[in-house]
Amino acid sequence: MINEPKIVEIKEIIDETPTIKTFKFNWDMETLGRPNPGEFVMVWNFKNEKPMSISQINDNELAISVKNIGEFTSQLHDLKIGDEIGVRGSYGNGFNNSFEDKKILAIGGGVGMAPINAIAGDLVKKGNVVDVVAAAVNKDELLYADSLEELGANVHPCTDDGSFGFKGFATDCTLSLLEDSSYDYAFVCGPEIMMKGVFDILEDASIPGQYSLERYMKCALGVCGQCCVDGEGWRICVEGPVFENDKIYQISEFGKYRRDACGVKY
Repeated sequence: MINEPKIVEIKEIIDETPTIKTFKFNWDMETLGRPNPGEFVMVWNFKNEKPMSISQINDNELAISVKNIGEFTSQLHDLKIGDEIGVRGSYGNGFNNSFEDKKILAIGGGVGMAPINAIAGDLVKKGNVVDVVAAAVNKDELLYADSLEELGANVHPCTDDGSFGFKGFATDCTLSLLEDSSYDYAFVCGPEIMMKGVFDILEDASIPGQYSLERYMKCALGVCGQCCVDGEGWRICVEGPVFENDKIYQISEFGKYRRDACGVKY
Protein backbone atom coordinates (compact mmCIF):
# COMPACT_ATOMS: atom_id res chain seq x y z
CA MET A 1 0.00 0.00 0.00
CA ILE A 2 1.25 3.50 -0.84
CA ASN A 3 -0.19 6.60 0.78
CA GLU A 4 0.97 9.15 -1.75
CA PRO A 5 0.02 9.07 -5.43
CA LYS A 6 2.29 7.13 -7.74
CA ILE A 7 2.28 8.58 -11.24
CA VAL A 8 1.46 5.85 -13.76
CA GLU A 9 1.12 5.89 -17.52
CA ILE A 10 -2.06 4.57 -19.11
CA LYS A 11 -1.05 1.59 -21.24
CA GLU A 12 -4.43 0.58 -22.65
CA ILE A 13 -7.96 1.97 -22.80
CA ILE A 14 -10.91 -0.29 -23.58
CA ASP A 15 -14.34 1.08 -24.48
CA GLU A 16 -16.40 -1.47 -22.57
CA THR A 17 -19.84 0.15 -23.01
CA PRO A 18 -21.13 3.53 -24.19
CA THR A 19 -20.57 4.86 -20.63
CA ILE A 20 -17.77 2.69 -19.19
CA LYS A 21 -14.06 2.60 -20.06
CA THR A 22 -11.31 0.38 -18.63
CA PHE A 23 -7.89 1.92 -18.02
CA LYS A 24 -4.83 -0.35 -17.64
CA PHE A 25 -1.52 0.69 -16.13
CA ASN A 26 1.65 -0.98 -14.85
CA TRP A 27 1.87 -1.83 -11.16
CA ASP A 28 5.00 -3.25 -9.52
CA MET A 29 3.45 -5.91 -7.30
CA GLU A 30 6.71 -6.58 -5.42
CA THR A 31 7.33 -2.94 -4.53
CA LEU A 32 3.80 -1.54 -4.29
CA GLY A 33 1.99 -4.64 -3.05
CA ARG A 34 -0.47 -6.97 -4.76
CA PRO A 35 -4.10 -5.91 -4.18
CA ASN A 36 -6.81 -8.40 -3.35
CA PRO A 37 -10.07 -8.46 -5.32
CA GLY A 38 -12.55 -6.05 -3.79
CA GLU A 39 -9.96 -3.48 -2.74
CA PHE A 40 -9.85 -0.02 -4.31
CA VAL A 41 -7.38 2.69 -5.28
CA MET A 42 -7.58 6.46 -5.08
CA VAL A 43 -7.18 8.01 -8.54
CA TRP A 44 -5.83 11.54 -8.95
CA ASN A 45 -6.28 13.51 -12.17
CA PHE A 46 -3.95 16.27 -10.88
CA LYS A 47 -7.00 18.27 -9.81
CA ASN A 48 -9.19 16.00 -7.71
CA GLU A 49 -9.08 12.48 -6.30
CA LYS A 50 -11.74 9.75 -6.26
CA PRO A 51 -11.93 6.07 -5.21
CA MET A 52 -12.13 3.47 -7.95
CA SER A 53 -12.63 -0.29 -7.65
CA ILE A 54 -9.94 -2.48 -9.12
CA SER A 55 -11.45 -4.47 -11.98
CA GLN A 56 -8.41 -6.50 -13.08
CA ILE A 57 -5.32 -7.73 -11.25
CA ASN A 58 -2.76 -9.10 -13.69
CA ASP A 59 1.00 -9.70 -13.59
CA ASN A 60 2.41 -6.26 -12.74
CA GLU A 61 -0.69 -4.58 -14.14
CA LEU A 62 -3.89 -3.19 -12.67
CA ALA A 63 -7.06 -1.93 -14.31
CA ILE A 64 -9.95 0.27 -13.23
CA SER A 65 -13.30 0.42 -15.01
CA VAL A 66 -14.84 3.88 -14.86
CA LYS A 67 -18.43 4.93 -15.59
CA ASN A 68 -18.84 8.47 -16.91
CA ILE A 69 -21.20 10.02 -14.38
CA GLY A 70 -19.78 13.46 -13.61
CA GLU A 71 -16.99 15.99 -14.04
CA PHE A 72 -14.20 13.84 -12.61
CA THR A 73 -15.09 10.68 -14.52
CA SER A 74 -15.68 12.70 -17.70
CA GLN A 75 -12.14 14.03 -17.43
CA LEU A 76 -10.82 10.47 -17.06
CA HIS A 77 -12.79 9.41 -20.13
CA ASP A 78 -11.03 12.16 -22.11
CA LEU A 79 -7.60 10.65 -21.40
CA LYS A 80 -5.58 8.89 -24.09
CA ILE A 81 -3.02 6.09 -24.09
CA GLY A 82 0.25 7.54 -22.80
CA ASP A 83 -1.46 10.05 -20.51
CA GLU A 84 -0.70 9.89 -16.80
CA ILE A 85 -2.76 9.67 -13.63
CA GLY A 86 -1.86 9.45 -9.95
CA VAL A 87 -2.76 6.27 -8.09
CA ARG A 88 -2.44 5.45 -4.39
CA GLY A 89 -3.48 2.36 -2.53
CA SER A 90 -4.68 -0.25 -2.59
CA TYR A 91 -7.08 0.26 0.29
CA GLY A 92 -9.91 -1.40 2.12
CA ASN A 93 -11.10 -4.78 3.23
CA GLY A 94 -11.43 -6.84 0.05
CA PHE A 95 -13.21 -10.06 -0.83
CA ASN A 96 -12.20 -13.38 0.72
CA ASN A 97 -10.67 -15.21 -2.24
CA SER A 98 -9.48 -18.31 -0.35
CA PHE A 99 -12.28 -20.58 -1.59
CA GLU A 100 -11.42 -23.74 -3.54
CA ASP A 101 -13.69 -26.40 -5.08
CA LYS A 102 -16.85 -24.53 -4.07
CA LYS A 103 -19.95 -23.48 -5.94
CA ILE A 104 -19.99 -19.70 -5.99
CA LEU A 105 -22.60 -17.16 -7.05
CA ALA A 106 -21.27 -13.72 -8.03
CA ILE A 107 -23.77 -10.93 -8.71
CA GLY A 108 -22.90 -7.58 -10.26
CA GLY A 109 -25.07 -4.68 -11.33
CA GLY A 110 -23.85 -2.04 -13.79
CA VAL A 111 -20.31 -0.85 -13.05
CA GLY A 112 -20.54 -2.97 -9.89
CA MET A 113 -19.36 -5.73 -12.22
CA ALA A 114 -15.84 -4.23 -11.95
CA PRO A 115 -14.88 -5.79 -8.58
CA ILE A 116 -17.03 -8.83 -9.39
CA ASN A 117 -14.86 -9.39 -12.45
CA ALA A 118 -11.74 -9.41 -10.28
CA ILE A 119 -13.07 -11.88 -7.68
CA ALA A 120 -14.94 -14.14 -10.12
CA GLY A 121 -11.92 -14.51 -12.39
CA ASP A 122 -9.72 -15.30 -9.39
CA LEU A 123 -12.12 -17.92 -8.06
CA VAL A 124 -12.45 -19.65 -11.45
CA LYS A 125 -8.66 -20.02 -11.60
CA LYS A 126 -8.74 -21.69 -8.16
CA GLY A 127 -11.06 -24.44 -9.38
CA ASN A 128 -14.38 -23.14 -8.12
CA VAL A 129 -17.61 -23.42 -10.12
CA VAL A 130 -18.66 -19.80 -10.52
CA ASP A 131 -22.05 -18.61 -11.73
CA VAL A 132 -22.14 -14.89 -12.51
CA VAL A 133 -25.28 -12.77 -12.72
CA ALA A 134 -24.23 -9.82 -14.89
CA ALA A 135 -26.97 -7.20 -14.75
CA ALA A 136 -27.39 -3.98 -16.72
CA VAL A 137 -30.11 -1.67 -17.96
CA ASN A 138 -29.68 -2.95 -21.52
CA LYS A 139 -27.45 -5.10 -23.74
CA ASP A 140 -25.05 -2.26 -24.58
CA GLU A 141 -24.26 -1.63 -20.90
CA LEU A 142 -23.39 -5.24 -19.97
CA LEU A 143 -19.89 -5.30 -18.47
CA TYR A 144 -17.40 -8.20 -18.47
CA ALA A 145 -20.00 -10.82 -19.42
CA ASP A 146 -18.06 -12.09 -22.44
CA SER A 147 -14.60 -12.09 -20.86
CA LEU A 148 -15.78 -13.95 -17.75
CA GLU A 149 -17.43 -16.54 -19.98
CA GLU A 150 -14.10 -17.00 -21.77
CA LEU A 151 -12.36 -17.53 -18.41
CA GLY A 152 -14.74 -20.39 -17.60
CA ALA A 153 -17.44 -18.75 -15.48
CA ASN A 154 -21.10 -19.56 -16.16
CA VAL A 155 -22.44 -16.12 -17.01
CA HIS A 156 -26.15 -15.31 -16.75
CA PRO A 157 -26.68 -11.90 -18.35
CA CYS A 158 -29.83 -10.03 -17.45
CA THR A 159 -31.14 -6.69 -18.66
CA ASP A 160 -33.87 -4.46 -17.32
CA ASP A 161 -35.40 -4.05 -20.78
CA GLY A 162 -34.92 -7.65 -21.92
CA SER A 163 -32.66 -6.65 -24.82
CA PHE A 164 -30.29 -9.51 -23.93
CA GLY A 165 -30.40 -12.54 -21.67
CA PHE A 166 -32.83 -12.74 -18.78
CA LYS A 167 -35.44 -9.98 -18.77
CA GLY A 168 -35.59 -8.38 -15.36
CA PHE A 169 -33.45 -7.22 -12.47
CA ALA A 170 -30.53 -8.99 -10.80
CA THR A 171 -32.89 -10.02 -7.99
CA ASP A 172 -35.25 -11.70 -10.47
CA CYS A 173 -32.40 -13.57 -12.15
CA THR A 174 -31.03 -14.68 -8.78
CA LEU A 175 -34.42 -16.07 -7.75
CA SER A 176 -34.61 -17.93 -11.06
CA LEU A 177 -31.19 -19.54 -10.53
CA LEU A 178 -32.05 -20.58 -6.99
CA GLU A 179 -35.04 -22.57 -8.26
CA ASP A 180 -32.62 -25.20 -9.61
CA SER A 181 -29.32 -24.56 -7.82
CA SER A 182 -27.79 -23.84 -4.45
CA TYR A 183 -24.46 -22.23 -3.67
CA ASP A 184 -21.81 -22.37 -0.97
CA TYR A 185 -21.14 -18.65 -1.04
CA ALA A 186 -21.97 -15.40 -2.84
CA PHE A 187 -20.25 -12.14 -3.77
CA VAL A 188 -22.34 -9.06 -4.57
CA CYS A 189 -21.69 -5.53 -5.83
CA GLY A 190 -23.96 -2.99 -7.49
CA PRO A 191 -26.50 -0.31 -6.64
CA GLU A 192 -27.35 -0.64 -2.95
CA ILE A 193 -31.07 -1.07 -3.55
CA MET A 194 -30.15 -4.06 -5.72
CA MET A 195 -27.81 -5.45 -3.08
CA LYS A 196 -30.48 -5.12 -0.40
CA GLY A 197 -32.87 -7.19 -2.51
CA VAL A 198 -30.20 -9.79 -3.20
CA PHE A 199 -29.22 -9.86 0.48
CA ASP A 200 -32.79 -10.69 1.52
CA ILE A 201 -33.03 -13.42 -1.12
CA LEU A 202 -29.73 -15.05 -0.16
CA GLU A 203 -30.52 -14.84 3.55
CA ASP A 204 -33.81 -16.66 2.93
CA ALA A 205 -31.85 -19.32 1.05
CA SER A 206 -29.22 -19.56 3.85
CA ILE A 207 -26.40 -18.63 1.47
CA PRO A 208 -23.64 -16.59 3.16
CA GLY A 209 -21.98 -13.84 1.19
CA GLN A 210 -19.95 -10.69 1.00
CA TYR A 211 -21.24 -7.32 -0.17
CA SER A 212 -19.19 -4.41 -1.48
CA LEU A 213 -20.61 -1.05 -0.38
CA GLU A 214 -19.96 2.45 -1.71
CA ARG A 215 -19.93 5.72 0.21
CA TYR A 216 -18.50 9.22 -0.25
CA MET A 217 -14.75 9.00 0.48
CA LYS A 218 -12.10 11.67 0.93
CA CYS A 219 -8.97 10.29 2.58
CA ALA A 220 -9.24 6.48 2.18
CA LEU A 221 -7.15 6.22 5.36
CA GLY A 222 -9.95 6.15 7.94
CA VAL A 223 -9.03 9.58 9.28
CA CYS A 224 -11.73 11.96 8.04
CA GLY A 225 -14.79 9.85 8.95
CA GLN A 226 -16.60 10.94 5.79
CA CYS A 227 -17.54 7.41 4.80
CA CYS A 228 -18.76 6.16 8.20
CA VAL A 229 -22.04 4.26 8.12
CA ASP A 230 -24.80 4.46 10.72
CA GLY A 231 -25.10 1.66 13.17
CA GLU A 232 -21.58 0.69 14.13
CA GLY A 233 -19.87 3.74 12.58
CA TRP A 234 -17.66 1.54 10.42
CA ARG A 235 -15.52 3.35 7.85
CA ILE A 236 -16.17 2.03 4.36
CA CYS A 237 -12.56 2.79 3.39
CA VAL A 238 -11.09 0.67 6.21
CA GLU A 239 -13.58 -1.79 7.70
CA GLY A 240 -15.17 -2.02 4.22
CA PRO A 241 -15.91 -1.76 1.41
CA VAL A 242 -16.64 -5.48 1.72
CA PHE A 243 -18.81 -6.76 4.58
CA GLU A 244 -20.14 -10.23 5.39
CA ASN A 245 -23.76 -10.97 6.24
CA ASP A 246 -23.50 -10.55 10.01
CA LYS A 247 -22.02 -7.08 9.65
CA ILE A 248 -24.54 -6.04 7.00
CA TYR A 249 -27.25 -6.61 9.62
CA GLN A 250 -25.51 -4.06 11.85
CA ILE A 251 -25.39 -1.31 9.20
CA SER A 252 -28.73 0.36 9.91
CA GLU A 253 -28.65 2.55 6.80
CA PHE A 254 -28.03 -0.34 4.37
CA GLY A 255 -30.54 -0.17 1.54
CA LYS A 256 -32.30 2.81 3.13
CA TYR A 257 -30.20 5.94 2.76
CA ARG A 258 -26.68 7.35 2.57
CA ARG A 259 -25.06 10.71 3.30
CA ASP A 260 -23.72 13.31 0.88
CA ALA A 261 -20.45 15.24 1.15
CA CYS A 262 -21.98 17.42 3.88
CA GLY A 263 -23.28 14.46 5.88
CA VAL A 264 -26.92 15.05 4.95
CA LYS A 265 -29.10 11.95 4.52
CA TYR A 266 -30.56 11.22 1.11
